[in-house]
Amino acid sequence: MIDPAWARRFAREWIDAWNAGDLEKILAHYAEDFEMSSPLVVERLGAPDGRVRGKRELRAYWQPSLAARPALRFELVDVLTGVDSVTLYYRNVGRRVVAETLWFDAAGKALRGAAHWSVGAEG
Repeated sequence: MIDPAWARRFAREWIDAWNAGDLEKILAHYAEDFEMSSPLVVERLGAPDGRVRGKRELRAYWQPSLAARPALRFELVDVLTGVDSVTLYYRNVGRRVVAETLWFDAAGKALRGAAHWSVGAEG
């Protein structure tokens, strides 16, 4: 089981890294072979399966977004824990509400993730 105190610390560090725009700190949360799916991957990369595989692809996906939106700001709403996963429920300030689920390895690095973006209320 994921320890709730660990999950809250992880969430706070993750949000802080994004809000600082620090790509290296963001990537430090992920395993080398991390894989994620997100509707934004389809939108921004034109990848029909919506997947990014490995830290190198992750860096190439996030780097332009961070550069284009230096005022990017996430606001943590809640943290949900599972057996081997954590869901970060946050607001991408000025855009949408997001639920991002991350599955972890024994070292506490995210192995897999799935982002879910709201389709209703904006901002």
